[in-house]
Amino acid sequence: MIGADVGTVAGIGEVGARISEDALEVCAAVDAILDFTTPASTVEFAGLAANARIVHVIGTTGLSAADEAAIAAAARHATIVKAGNMSLGVNLLVALTRKVAAALDADFDIELVEMHHRHKVDAPSGTALMLARAAADGRAADLEKVAVRTRDGHTGERRRGDIGMQSLRGGSVVGDHTVIFAGEGERIELTHIATDRGIFARGAVKAALWGRGRGPGLFSMADVLGV
Repeated sequence: MIGADVGTVAGIGEVGARISEDALEVCAAVDAILDFTTPASTVEFAGLAANARIVHVIGTTGLSAADEAAIAAAARHATIVKAGNMSLGVNLLVALTRKVAAALDADFDIELVEMHHRHKVDAPSGTALMLARAAADGRAADLEKVAVRTRDGHTGERRRGDIGMQSLRGGSVVGDHTVIFAGEGERIELTHIATDRGIFARGAVKAALWGRGRGPGLFSMADVLGV
């Protein structure tokens, strides 16, 4: 396949980018990298995008602090759009979570429940972390100080202001996320259910088109969607 046009191989006709043993050569010939891979690969792609001055759309989750720092450094030269979830619905859910958390005080306990297919390798999901961060931001809290990811044994009473996250894995579930605001005598639940992975692909393409010609920087899907 070396030397073949990428578009021809994909069955969509020539696009002017050819398969090469030189990754940078390929990146220089395209508009964007759409990346749903692994943390190590994503850091590598961010460097390539920075060198080629193109858009890098990141949907990879499970990134470490060092990975995040490397991506932020690459964003000085690349247009990077990074989100734990690329769907329109999820990003609206993030915005709603932030608003509800800001409107309700700590008398309402916040719990997040997410479920994915049995093959998912990281937990909590990137989307759950996005939602937890939005809830913490809404309450002007430090997520690292209030997040509770596991409960087992005699844990004592729930600490006021904590944000709980529970991860379920099984079957072929694409992605379910629920944010629960539990108060005395009432409960608010915000839920998003993904049934088709195509929503993530469509969101990623939308992000790439939005970023084309925009210039370097680190952006999110909230920027793309204006929410």
